[in-house]
Amino acid sequence: MNKLLVILGPTASGKSDLAIKIAKFFNGEIISADSRQIYKEMNIGTAKPIKDNLHNLLDLINPDEHFSAAEYKKLAYKTIKNIQNRNKLPILCGGTGLYISSVIENWQFPKIPPQEKLRKQLEKKSIEQLFIIYEKLDPKGANLIDKKNKRRLIRAIEVCKTNNKAFWQQRKKNKPPFKALLIGIKLPKEELKERITKRVKKMIKNGLKTEINALIKKYGWISSLQTIGYQEWKQYFDNKINKKQVQNLIELHTFQYSKRQMTWFKKMKNVTWIEKPEQAIKLTKLFLE
Repeated sequence: MNKLLVILGPTASGKSDLAIKIAKFFNGEIISADSRQIYKEMNIGTAKPIKDNLHNLLDLINPDEHFSAAEYKKLAYKTIKNIQNRNKLPILCGGTGLYISSVIENWQFPKIPPQEKLRKQLEKKSIEQLFIIYEKLDPKGANLIDKKNKRRLIRAIEVCKTNNKAFWQQRKKNKPPFKALLIGIKLPKEELKERITKRVKKMIKNGLKTEINALIKKYGWISSLQTIGYQEWKQYFDNKINKKQVQNLIELHTFQYSKRQMTWFKKMKNVTWIEKPEQAIKLTKLFLE
């Protein structure tokens, strides 16, 4: 079986629940395509599913370790092949457009090791400053990159400066070694907003404050913590805002991020968009036949 099912969509749209349902129904295994669920100890703020025999590529590295999209793609391909060899259906599921595109379009990344000296200089800069630097180096890439992702901006600048070429010019596409069905979940704006609010409330109730507190004490404000769900607590710990304001900020930033995710996904080819999970079951059945 040389097939891959891809379930994509914005955050809080119900991708994980749908992937689990399909995995149980069609003897499949899930490959996480989430750039934050790769980190150990970051569980509540990333809405990480409980690790079980259905999920792959969770908890790969510590929050202070480096991990690139190229490394992700390599691991994802290895995992897909492994699942296929066991006559199971691999299900790539997540909201990180870069990870998903790198797999289904078989991207070939420039092989550039981390430039520690440059990276230390860039770490000191704000997200806004980094985006301005990157935009000058690679205007086309600046339209596609997640401009709120500090780690990704640093890597893109690093690749541009090392090779003196725009990052997006250095990325080549090849034909993937499998047949893929892409299913996207698209919900009405108000429903998605409601789901995001519920999810954020649940995260806070489940101990998000305790999680971020422990992470800061252990690692400090490292770049992996300067992401939605974590970065908003800095002002809280500095006594500048209260817990309710933290919640409001996380909700706002999550909704803004969901828009950026959809901008990426809409540029992808051959995505079948659905609103109801039953549609995905029917599509998968036809795909496997």
